[in-house]
Amino acid sequence: MKASRFVLAAVGLVTLSLTLEARGQSYPTRPITFVVPFAAGGLSDVPGRILAAEMQTRIGQSIVVENRPGASGVTGAQSVLRAEPDGYTLLVNALADVQNLHYLSVPYDPIKDFALIGMVADGPPVVLIVNANLPYKSVADIVADAKANPNKISFGTSGPATSPAIAVTQLNALAKTSIAQVPYRGSGPAAAAVVTGEVQGAFVFYSNARPLHEGGKVRALAVASAKRMASWPDIPTMSEAGFPGFDHSGFVGLAAPGKTPAPVLALLNKHLNEAIGSPTFRQRLDPLGMTVPNPGANTPESFAAFMRREIARQAELAKLSGHAPVDQKR
Repeated sequence: MKASRFVLAAVGLVTLSLTLEARGQSYPTRPITFVVPFAAGGLSDVPGRILAAEMQTRIGQSIVVENRPGASGVTGAQSVLRAEPDGYTLLVNALADVQNLHYLSVPYDPIKDFALIGMVADGPPVVLIVNANLPYKSVADIVADAKANPNKISFGTSGPATSPAIAVTQLNALAKTSIAQVPYRGSGPAAAAVVTGEVQGAFVFYSNARPLHEGGKVRALAVASAKRMASWPDIPTMSEAGFPGFDHSGFVGLAAPGKTPAPVLALLNKHLNEAIGSPTFRQRLDPLGMTVPNPGANTPESFAAFMRREIARQAELAKLSGHAPVDQKR
């Protein structure tokens, strides 16, 4: 009886393996949907659309990008989790996936509940900018003024629990300053407020900062990244300005619903790495201030390890910002 059960189990495993292999070989037979859990034009939407254009020429099916914003990305992510795990509905995930865990009650685990495919891009960092008519020429200048004149300086942000807002809180904590936060409806409007003088400065994303800096409307003082940007080497880092480890860079990745068959995931990872390895992809990401991971080492496992490190790092930033740990009940 035990031998019979063993034989049946072995046959079952072989059958399952062959079925998955067949599914992987026949996939895809219809269009694929990339769900971007934020509005069109955002920091995950643009790379997601560039990736879709690159991947669909390689995978042999059209890829449709669908924006499902809401709840800081939670709404779109949940819609992917509810989808059939067949590789036809994928999530373009981003930094908010790991930040949310420290500020919101999230009904899923961003690593365990998804089948990660790989990283798409790293970055962009936020950039500290000030109004061009102000005398500040360095981070030290504005920090000194903020210390000498408490509550005098205001920074625009793109709302609570976003990288620009967390960056201001971290700067206040490390520099012992009291720079006020003025929330706007995104990094672009916050940058515009610096130009008009509504606020003295802001941490805004590279794509907002660089054109204004080069147009003489704002002055970029530092980038909040681990090292200077290859595409903007003249701007020092916050670490160089005296704040080691001051890193507020995002990321974009690709994930599928949990239980998606392994052959399907392997095929998607293969075409993802072919896409991000193309010169066209890299050229189109450069204006966004984003860098591309090494395609040869870009695996689901490496992406999961990266996300775990980011979760731990964001926990420290949330603690520094005065946020109590959020009890995630799933």
